[in-house]
Amino acid sequence: MTVSEVCKALGGEVQCEGNGAREITGATAGDLLSFVMGTAPEGAAWVTVQAHLNVAAVAVLKDLPLIIIASGRKAPEDLIERCRTEEIAILSVPETLYAVCIKLSQLGLKG
Repeated sequence: MTVSEVCKALGGEVQCEGNGAREITGATAGDLLSFVMGTAPEGAAWVTVQAHLNVAAVAVLKDLPLIIIASGRKAPEDLIERCRTEEIAILSVPETLYAVCIKLSQLGLKG
């Protein structure tokens, strides 16, 4: 699935378009940045409740094309700007991290 397809399937608010044509190869979830740095596979969609600039640094380091911010949290402007520069999409959704992971699994994305 592409970034755009995942965003459309999940709904929510796209806060940064990123590269919508990029393929998503799987999914990862976590809020501890060092854990995500050590375990996230490249090309995965990342589900988190973290919403600060350091999230972009981890996404760049791990080549994650989509950050899904769960539980109704919103990305601040500095995170949006950095992700725009790096072509990383940001999707804000009202569902919990757990509920988003279930939806990603139903879409066929493996963690």
